[in-house]
Amino acid sequence: MKTLVISDTHIGSRRPVDILRRPEPLAALCEALGEVDRLVLLGDLLELRHGPLRDALAAAKPILEAIGKALPRDAEVVIVSGNHDSELVAPWLARRGALQTPPPLGTETRTGSDASPATEAIAAWLGDRVRCSVAYPGLWLRDDVWATHGHYLDRLITIPTFERIAAGGMARVVGRLPEEPGGATAEDFEAALSPVYAWLNQIANGRAAGGRWVTGAATAKAWTLLSGDGRAPLRGKALAALLPLGIAGINLAGLGPVSPKLSSDDLRRAGLEAMRGVVSLLDIDARWVIFGHTHCAGPLPWMDPFEWRLPGGGQLLNTGCWTDEPRINSTDLVSPYRPGRGILIGESGPPEQLVIAQDVGRRPSDGFE
Repeated sequence: MKTLVISDTHIGSRRPVDILRRPEPLAALCEALGEVDRLVLLGDLLELRHGPLRDALAAAKPILEAIGKALPRDAEVVIVSGNHDSELVAPWLARRGALQTPPPLGTETRTGSDASPATEAIAAWLGDRVRCSVAYPGLWLRDDVWATHGHYLDRLITIPTFERIAAGGMARVVGRLPEEPGGATAEDFEAALSPVYAWLNQIANGRAAGGRWVTGAATAKAWTLLSGDGRAPLRGKALAALLPLGIAGINLAGLGPVSPKLSSDDLRRAGLEAMRGVVSLLDIDARWVIFGHTHCAGPLPWMDPFEWRLPGGGQLLNTGCWTDEPRINSTDLVSPYRPGRGILIGESGPPEQLVIAQDVGRRPSDGFE
C-alpha cells in the first residue's frame, strides 16, 4: 500500500496563501494521487480561525472534488483533525465524552465520515469512488509509523505562541502534564487544549465579515518582526527589546516555561523538542513519527539529523505545509517552509519526503512581486 501524507493546507484562509486554490499546485497534487492507495490529510485541512465554517467549506468544495476524482477507485482518505480545524471532530468527541464511561482515545481512534456535518460534506465532495474516515489524535500507518497533526506539542513548546500561553493558563485549572515517560494520555493533552479551540471557533464563527484578528497571520508577522536580522523596522526592534520582559512575566505567572529565543533555528529546535516530549509522554513505540503543525519540513539535507532523533532511536519527520506565507516562505528547495510538500510511505522502508508542487502558482495579485 502506498500512503501519501500531506498537512496544513489551511483551505479557506482569508489571505490568498492556501495554494491549493491555485491551479498549478492543485494539478500537481492530483497528478501525484494517481498511484496512491491512501491519502492522509494530517490536520489543518481547513482554516477555521479566519471566519465561519461555511466559508472554508465553500472554498474547499472544488478542491476536494478534484482530489476525489484524481484518486484511484477504492482508495482511502483519512482525515486527522488539527488545531485550526478542530471543529471537524468536536461533535464526535463531544458525543464520546457524553457517554457514561467514555472509552479512551489512545493513540488512534477511528470513526466514519459522520464525525461531524463538515466531515460528511467533505466525504460527499470526495465522491463515492473513495472511502473516507476520520482518525484522532493520530493513526498508525504501519506497525512502525505513527502520524499525528502535532498540535499536542503546544502544551510543551517553549515558544510564546498564543496557544502555548493559553494552554499554560488552562493547565492551572486542569493540572499540569506528568513528567514521567508514558505518564500521559491523549485526554491529558485535550483537557487544556480543547477549551482553547472551542473558544477560538466561537470567535471565528461569530466574527463579522472583515474582522482583522487572524491568529495565524499575526503569529507569522510577530516572528518576522522579532527575529531581528538587522533589517527589521524600528517597531520590530523595539518589540524585540521588550520581549524578554514579557517572557519573564509569563513565566512568573506560571504560564510557561517559554523563551524569548525566536530565530528560525530556535523555532525548529523548540518544536522538535516539544514533539519528542509528546512522543515520550504518550509512549509512542514507533520507528518513525510523522507530524505537521509547525509548517517546518524536515529533516532536510542541510539540517542536523540528530535534532530529529527520538530517544529510543526513532526519527521525527515533518510534512511541511501548503501555505505560501510571503513573510517566511521561499520557493527555494532549501527552505523548510516552502509549500507543496508531502511524505510517501510504502509497504516497508523509510518514509520518503517529496516536493509535490514544483510550481506553487505565485501571482503578483497574491502579494508577491
